[in-house]
Amino acid sequence: MKWIGLTGGIACGKSTVSRLLQKHNIPVIDADEIAREVVRAGSPGLKSIITEFGEDLLLEDGSLDRRKLGQRVFGNPDKLHILESITHPLIREETRRRRRNLENLGMPLAIYDIPLLFETKAQEQFDGIIVVSCTKGQQKERLLRRNQWTEDEIEMRMASQIPIAAKEQEADFVLQNNRDEQNLLKEVDRLVAWLETQKS
Repeated sequence: MKWIGLTGGIACGKSTVSRLLQKHNIPVIDADEIAREVVRAGSPGLKSIITEFGEDLLLEDGSLDRRKLGQRVFGNPDKLHILESITHPLIREETRRRRRNLENLGMPLAIYDIPLLFETKAQEQFDGIIVVSCTKGQQKERLLRRNQWTEDEIEMRMASQIPIAAKEQEADFVLQNNRDEQNLLKEVDRLVAWLETQKS
């Protein structure tokens, strides 16, 4: 089974592209979804985070206060490294399990939606890499619209990622999500056609 990485910058529209690919019956494994699952209420992953970072990160329902955790680790490389040393092995294990399931089903190709593909130096794991791209201004505008983050929080999160232009240089396919929805649908059709060529 061909293993294709899908990445981009924060708020470039990668999740939207993932959903559209699934409508084309292309299997997608979502690293963000797995990241949430491995720290769900009561999980060993969450217990490890609370042990390391403190009980004040728990919400009333026993789930993780993700915004508070983000404020604590973004802009602090040492704390971010500790967090990743807890979550990344759990994410990798669950990803391997889901990938094996798709292989056992005889799928010719699967997409792994992974925000930090380049940041975690995972390029070698993939048979191809797709980068979803937009302008820096669009990233900020989308983040302000969908989150309650401050300008400083947005800057810190964007600064923690490799610039989009550098990711584009390493990509096998660049999907531009810098216009309207109709244009995005055309870009996804172009991507689906490219993925067909990768199956053999």
